[in-house]
Amino acid sequence: MALTASTMLPLGTKAPDFHLPEVVSGNIISLATFADKKALLVMFICRHCPFVKHIQRELVQLGKDYSTSDLGIVAISTNDAKNYPDDAPELLKAMAIELGLTFPLCYDETQETAKAYTAACTPDFFLFDGDLQLVYRGQLDDSRPSSSQPVTGADLRAAIEAVLAGKPVTGEQKPSIGCNIKWKPGNQPGYFG
Repeated sequence: MALTASTMLPLGTKAPDFHLPEVVSGNIISLATFADKKALLVMFICRHCPFVKHIQRELVQLGKDYSTSDLGIVAISTNDAKNYPDDAPELLKAMAIELGLTFPLCYDETQETAKAYTAACTPDFFLFDGDLQLVYRGQLDDSRPSSSQPVTGADLRAAIEAVLAGKPVTGEQKPSIGCNIKWKPGNQPGYFG
């Protein structure tokens, strides 16, 4: 497991569009899916990462807590399923059903969406306002698998609440930390063969 930090994409960046299959329904999810929302949370997660496992109950709770709000949520898994079969779409589907996710979990087979968002780790969080401008790209909270800190979602929840209230999100943001994205051979960002 390589400990990796978020790239901290510049605030104000416009959300890159994507068209990805949702692992449970097979429906194609894109930015247009969330056109009626005031904010959009894009999360890069996977099934096998201990950092994601550590926070997965909080991710489920976030989905439940904001299910009737103006926040759209989408989770994307982008890991190379050939070399990391635990992250294959059928096992992601089983995870989504088992956890009772209330938001779509998509699979980015080409890894192009992860590259467009500069996703670097799992979990990696990107929160956009109603104009699809990036307002937060930091950690969920201070908890880590090896720490005694409780999983609260405090940092991300504060950003979500600010956006939904039409208030500015603090520029003081700590990068998310987790397992590195499992890129396909020769597919790493910046790799030119």
